[in-house]
Amino acid sequence: MQLTTTVSGRKYQFASIKEVLARAGEEKSGDRLAGIAAGSERERVAAKVVLSELTLGDLYEAPVVDYEVDEVTRIIADNLDQVAYQQIKAWTVADLREFLLSNETTLTAIEKIQNGLTGEMAAACTKIMSNMDLVLAARKCRVVAKANTTLGLPGRLSARLQPNHPADAIEGIRASIFEGLSFGIGDAVIGINPVYDTADTVGRLLQETDKLIRALELPTQNCVLSHVTTQIKAIEAGAPAGLIFQSIAGSEKGNRAFGIDNALLSQAHQLGEKMYGPSQDKNARRAMYFETGQGSELSSLSHNGADQLTMEARCYALARCFNPFLVNDVVGFIGPEYLADGRQMIRAGLEDHFMAKLLGLPMGIDACYTNHMAADQNDLENLTMLLVAAGVNYFMGVPMGDDVMLSYQSTSFHDTAALREIFNLRPAPEFEAWLEDRGIIKDGRLTALGGDATAIMAML
Repeated sequence: MQLTTTVSGRKYQFASIKEVLARAGEEKSGDRLAGIAAGSERERVAAKVVLSELTLGDLYEAPVVDYEVDEVTRIIADNLDQVAYQQIKAWTVADLREFLLSNETTLTAIEKIQNGLTGEMAAACTKIMSNMDLVLAARKCRVVAKANTTLGLPGRLSARLQPNHPADAIEGIRASIFEGLSFGIGDAVIGINPVYDTADTVGRLLQETDKLIRALELPTQNCVLSHVTTQIKAIEAGAPAGLIFQSIAGSEKGNRAFGIDNALLSQAHQLGEKMYGPSQDKNARRAMYFETGQGSELSSLSHNGADQLTMEARCYALARCFNPFLVNDVVGFIGPEYLADGRQMIRAGLEDHFMAKLLGLPMGIDACYTNHMAADQNDLENLTMLLVAAGVNYFMGVPMGDDVMLSYQSTSFHDTAALREIFNLRPAPEFEAWLEDRGIIKDGRLTALGGDATAIMAML
């Protein structure tokens, strides 16, 4: 295999497919920090040319972390649809791009091949696509998922209600929930990041949110985003969990840094199926929720010399094996060491949404940034509008967009309400019916009760 090309009269030669993938990526501060980014725009273009001419079979044979030493690589390879893979292994990366962007290509055609794609294949295609390409292709890759609500349907945009509190105080959490519901937020999940990662705290928060959901007859699900082992303990002690959450990485070493492995993820998945039925049944409700983010592997020195986009794509190929209800990329949360500014944040959000949808995941995005990034609210809003155009399943809903517990900026209740109005979108159908029945929404628009938290409190 010749990993060489000539650009503007200069010959470029690359040592491996891993190096080609790293050099072909758009500028990311994390790849620069790792010492694997392209040294110039000409080298980046050269790497894109070489990458475009590789076959999907070449990428299958050269995962960025070897099969023999990495559990994630083995899980992805062992669960790959070999029939689908055999149909496309001779395609070049450029062929895959053209297939996805063709006017003739339908969702049905994409679904026939997506389980034959690895993370490296999705990453390679992403690296030779423009932002508009990513929006257009992702829009074709619609993924519908069902729990107590149905996400991903045409004409719908959902939101996770994120009522975090710096002391896990239930009254503060309830106040945020009431406000979020009044804006039509919460159809994806009511999901709390706890301050204290203990089974008692998780159990208490699950009990309180479940009590509120039942009292309001609310069609949604709850989740406390603690470590999966803590959630398992709480659930086994009787806590009512709607979803089981865990952050994941694209390598075995990265997952060990998170305190997990395949056996533990499988245990959680089996617990979810015990509660709600087999997740491979399209009519059964799904129970898993995964969170990712470009740069997490580098932050724990578990990237194995690979670029952050490719490692992120491997997260999605891993998540696919557990048929989750929710997946989201916390795109700007890790900080400027990995995504330096608004431009890099926007690009990463579009990349991650596309890759996950291409691999068959029901993808949402936490469009966010930390206060020490060179990014602002306009960057965040630009990303959300591009993602809605791309068909994103859901966003976060944080009071005023400022998470007082995690100390980062995300999408507010108002943002999702505005995006629904701009793009003529509605909440998940089950949730919309609840909102209409209670006078919060009429004909897809917030009524005068919209934003009035006391209107929700009065329903109890």
